[in-house]
Amino acid sequence: MLLDTPVRLAVQIQPQHVTYPQIRDAVFRLEELGVDILFNWDHFFPLHGDDMDGPHFESWTMLGAWAEQTERVEFGALVNCNSYRNADLQADMARTIDHISAKNGGEGRFIFGTGAGWFQRDYDEYGYEFGTPGTRLNDLAESLDRIEARWAKLNPAPTRRIPVMIGGKGEQKTLRLVAKHADIWHSFTHGDDLTHKISVIERWGEKDGRDTSGIVISNELQRRDESDADDLYARGARLFTLGFGGPDYDYSIVERWLAWRDAKNA
Repeated sequence: MLLDTPVRLAVQIQPQHVTYPQIRDAVFRLEELGVDILFNWDHFFPLHGDDMDGPHFESWTMLGAWAEQTERVEFGALVNCNSYRNADLQADMARTIDHISAKNGGEGRFIFGTGAGWFQRDYDEYGYEFGTPGTRLNDLAESLDRIEARWAKLNPAPTRRIPVMIGGKGEQKTLRLVAKHADIWHSFTHGDDLTHKISVIERWGEKDGRDTSGIVISNELQRRDESDADDLYARGARLFTLGFGGPDYDYSIVERWLAWRDAKNA
């Protein structure tokens, strides 16, 4: 895996239990602090909290606003649910957001994070077929091929090769998709299991003829301390994501992890 890349810190702004002006302010403050990447998530209802019918905002519309609001940070969903939108539409939406985010003649900053989907309430209430984990992963595999093919056809083309981030850890399907398509692999896996999963990705790459050494390993900081992060780093992780919930955002936690990032990159 790609071990010579700098450590980067991502913050996932949870789009639940807040107003949009509070989210907008958090985006501004986190970019000012020096966070590298901002994520939201792609759901239609809160995932946790006291009120599971509480305020919640849709992912892609928000990402278009972030593309215009921000100047430096990369951004995306952690992760897009493939089931909710036609594959070619996803490609076009990603390309459009990529262009919106390109400032002063530079490249876009959008990261296309995606996964097979899992939150059944979204499916039931919005009228999508939930299927099984296997059928959803098969759909994701088909969609990734279509998305990449559509990016090659769009006029204008994306400003850069849009990075693909895939979340999940299943060895037979998900990690094979990571080996084939991903620039970033995100999981909650840690310890020896992380080392094992990386070896699985490498084996799939060898089998399918793709060099996976450039894939960035992404992992979570939620409920972890610096010793945990040090171990993830030693095992190859270089992108670290911190969940960030409002409305009472605690920026001191972000500052703590930024200091850890900077020490690793010194």
